[in-house]
Amino acid sequence: MSLLKLDIYSVRNIDKESIIPSPTINLIVGENASGKSALLEAIFILGRAKSYRCSAIKSVINFTKDRLVVSAQILQENGSQLHIGIQLDGKNSEIHINQQAKQKRSDLAYALPLQLIHPKSYELLDAGSQIRREFLDWGVFNNDSNFLPAWRKFKKALSQRNALLKTKRFEQINVWDKELVYYGTIVDSFRQQYLEKFKPVFIEIIGRFLILDGIDLKLVSGWDTAKEFNQILIEDRDKDLRYGFTHSGPHRGDFQLWVNNRLAKDFVSRGQLKLLVMSLKLAQVQLLANEQSQTGCILIDDFAAELDVINRAKLLNYLSEMACQVFITATEKNDFGDLSQIKNYKMFHVEHGTIKSV
Repeated sequence: MSLLKLDIYSVRNIDKESIIPSPTINLIVGENASGKSALLEAIFILGRAKSYRCSAIKSVINFTKDRLVVSAQILQENGSQLHIGIQLDGKNSEIHINQQAKQKRSDLAYALPLQLIHPKSYELLDAGSQIRREFLDWGVFNNDSNFLPAWRKFKKALSQRNALLKTKRFEQINVWDKELVYYGTIVDSFRQQYLEKFKPVFIEIIGRFLILDGIDLKLVSGWDTAKEFNQILIEDRDKDLRYGFTHSGPHRGDFQLWVNNRLAKDFVSRGQLKLLVMSLKLAQVQLLANEQSQTGCILIDDFAAELDVINRAKLLNYLSEMACQVFITATEKNDFGDLSQIKNYKMFHVEHGTIKSV
C-alpha cells in the first residue's frame, strides 16, 4: 500500500496543496511552524479520522475555513487503485471510498494502516494502560478482521452492564454477564494470539538498535486469569454495584515489556525507552506485512528529536529495507545524515504551508 497522490485542504496553515510522494521514503524539511508536521497530521487524519496533535479537530482546521478535506489515491498490493477522502468540520465527518459516501472510520483504517512515531511516543511505555491497549488493539484489528465485531459486542455488553449497575437494576445483570464473558474471552484470546506472533518480530527489530537480554512481552488480561472471567465478575459484583461500573475485563487490558525480569520503563534510559517504543511500532508494520502481505504507512515527526545520529542512520537503512512508504520530518536536511545509500527517496521543503519537491 502506498499513497500515489495526496491532496490537502485547510489543514492548519496548509491551504491547498497536492503532492506525489515516493512509494518508499519521503523526507520533509522545514523550519518550526512551517507546516511540515501539519502534512503528517493530514495523512494521519486520512487514516484515523482524528488528529494526533489535539483532541478537538476544530483547532486543526485553517482559521479562515470552516472545514478541512484530505484525500488520496492509494496503490494497493494487488495493483488496483483506491481513492479515499475525509471531510471534517469539527462536528461532522464525511468519509468517501471510491466516491461512495457513508463509509465507516474502520474502512478508512483498513484502507490506510498508519503507524506514528513522534516526540511523545515514549508515553506508550511510560503512561497509563489505555494507550498500550489502543496500540495492541490496532495490531489485532489489522491482523484479524474477526476482532472488531467481537470487540464491539463486548463494548455493548459492558455499556449495558454498567448502565444496570448505575441504576441499581439487578434483574438483568446475569444476562449481560454471559455476554460480557463470552465476547470478553474472545477479545482476550485475539490479543494473546497476536502478542505471540508479534513478540519474535519485535525482538528481531530491537536487536538492530539495542543490545538487551531477556526481552519479554506479557499480556495483562484485565482480570486474574488464575480464575475464570465469570467467577471474577461474581466476586466483584458487590464492588461493581457500590461504584457503578465493571472493574474487571478486557477493557482494563494491558501489556508489559520486561527486560531481565524487570519492567523496562522502570530502569532503561530515556534514549533506550525511545528505541524500544520505536521498535514496537516498526514491529506492528512488519508483522502486518508478514501476515497480511500489506505494507502500512509510517509517519515519523521530528526525526532528530527522537534519535541520535547513529540510530538515525540505522533506522533509515532499516526503513529502506522494509520497502514501505515512510514520511519523515526534520528541520534541516543534515538531520537525515548520509543519504547516499538510500534509494528512491523524495525530499520536500515546507515553508508557510507551501510544499515543494526538492
